[in-house]
Amino acid sequence: MNRSGAQRVNSPVDRALEELRAGRFVLVYDAEGREEETDLAIASESVTPESIRRLRKDAGGWICTTVPPDARDKLGLPYLADVLRASSGDFPILRDLVPDTLPYDRRSAFSITVSHRDTRTGVTDEDRARTIRRFAEVAREALRRENGWAQHAFVDEFRAPGHVALLNPAPGLLAEREGHTELGTALVLMAGLVPSVTICEMLGDDGRALRKADAKAYADAHALVFLEGRDVLEAWRAWSG
Repeated sequence: MNRSGAQRVNSPVDRALEELRAGRFVLVYDAEGREEETDLAIASESVTPESIRRLRKDAGGWICTTVPPDARDKLGLPYLADVLRASSGDFPILRDLVPDTLPYDRRSAFSITVSHRDTRTGVTDEDRARTIRRFAEVAREALRRENGWAQHAFVDEFRAPGHVALLNPAPGLLAEREGHTELGTALVLMAGLVPSVTICEMLGDDGRALRKADAKAYADAHALVFLEGRDVLEAWRAWSG
């Protein structure tokens, strides 16, 4: 379905949106020539301790949560690269650590890392699930409120550094960048959920990125939807156009 409500043919993206609304995982492969990785993705508002366990055991990469683009300024969350550059006066080594470009992109989406203040170490499945789920709830409320509510609420509930990595999508999402950060965020936005997705790269037993064919086989074995970046791009253009 597009933003105007017109019904489309039941495509893989349509099925993925239904799965995300139901609190289930989908798999998203970005593109040949980019990272060439598949991420296991779930709506942040649906994350449970069992979700975290599956991400770390079946995916194995770094579990990250995206910041809703329209909430980023309200929350005041920076790009980590900008924080490092701003600190280079006191710590000169940081100036040369931040690259101008990446092998697969123009800049990193990484923001800060956080844990909820009610967690202990912050790294257990239960702790990370609490951090992510509560972040989604605060982000939802931040999108509705004005007058600086978001920053006060965020500071009251979270501490940094922590064990959940936040990612800042490009403001225009897929119109500006086509990484997993934007692909996943676009999916949950189209699904009508809090526009924050939790993603983790899928790794193989050899320690490399899981081959696309193997990621598809995993999806088939677990009755999950597998999407390629171009599928999401096509649906996004129809939805946002």
